[in-house]
Formats: sequence, C-alpha cells, structure tokens
Amino acid sequence: MKLKKFDSINVIPFIDVLLVLLTIVLLTSTFISKGIIPVSLPDAKSASNIKEKKEIIITIKKDNTIFAGKNISGLEDIKKHILLLPKDTPIHINSDKDSKFETFVQVLDMLKEHEYSNISIVTKK
Repeated sequence: MKLKKFDSINVIPFIDVLLVLLTIVLLTSTFISKGIIPVSLPDAKSASNIKEKKEIIITIKKDNTIFAGKNISGLEDIKKHILLLPKDTPIHINSDKDSKFETFVQVLDMLKEHEYSNISIVTKK
C-alpha cells in the first residue's frame, strides 16, 4: 500500500483552536469591563457591611464658584457636608486654571484645618 501525498494543510483543527481562544478572550474581557464577576454569596449571622470610601470632588470654576459634586455649592455648605465624612476620605480638587489662587488656598486651608489628609489636585497631561 502506497502512502498518499498531501498537497494541502488541513486548517480545520487550527480554526477550532482559534475559536476556543477567541471565546476565552471575549469571556474574560466582559468580566474585566464590568469589573465584577457575579457570585452568589452565602448568608452569615455575624456579617457586617463593607464601608465604601466614596471620593469627594471639589470643583473651582473660572468665576471662583465652588462646588462639591453637582448639588453642593459655597464653601460653608461644602464644609458642613465634608465634616460628616471620615478623615481619610479621598478628596479631589479640580480648579480652573483661570480661577483665583486665593480661592484654591481657602479650600485647601479648610480641608487642612479639619485634618483631612487624603487630598489630591487634578491636572491634565
């Protein structure tokens, strides 16, 4: 019996392997984009809630108006809102480049006065 000579490569197994790899990549990318893998957690009597550290964004506009989030405006209202938060809450300050430096210093001074230490200044590259 004489062996048959193959003139072409069989690509079907290669395509099968590529489809499996594509499926794995697509599944992991959906988990990464959502940032969470769904899990059904068990119940426990001694369970406690996880405290999320919400960040506060303070914005100083060009006309020197100050906002915390979208609803709170004015330095005194922001002070009342921030004093309710823990001292290690992340606070980001967005200041317009044309706003007065004095306004920025007032905000920073108010935060330092109440011993907030996790403060960052937002800039662009």
